[in-house]
Amino acid sequence: MYEWFKFFHLAAGVIWLGGMAMVILALRPVVLTRWTPAERLPFMTAVLSRFFALVWLSIAILMATGLWMLSGADMKLAPKGWHAMSGIGLLMCAIFAHIWFAPFRRLQAAVQAADWPAAGKALGQIHPLVLTNFTLGWLAVAAVIIWR
Repeated sequence: MYEWFKFFHLAAGVIWLGGMAMVILALRPVVLTRWTPAERLPFMTAVLSRFFALVWLSIAILMATGLWMLSGADMKLAPKGWHAMSGIGLLMCAIFAHIWFAPFRRLQAAVQAADWPAAGKALGQIHPLVLTNFTLGWLAVAAVIIWR
């Protein structure tokens, strides 16, 4: 049973980190250089809407499986990497919640109103937060693998 929980935990993390990698490293650079704001901003809003729904699902799976796996461990004896991963994961969730409830909401409203400067500003506020979460995600992976 533990292996299944670990599989779903890893799958949720891969979806979240992989999605951030695709948006940061592939999609965003192409869209920024090839499309006007009137084309780019509604497109990115639609992409992020779908991706963020997957992130919420990933967070639910990560929390549920992580708590289940930790519940069977003596936390005093658990590897330090587990503690680091848990703390980093909670910070990532808080950052994502901020993205969702603040700049992403502003982005949606600005795109709906065709206010391209405001939409661009909101999208610009999302980018460094996603970069932060992307870095934190890889730090969590490194911590749990390396820090025993």
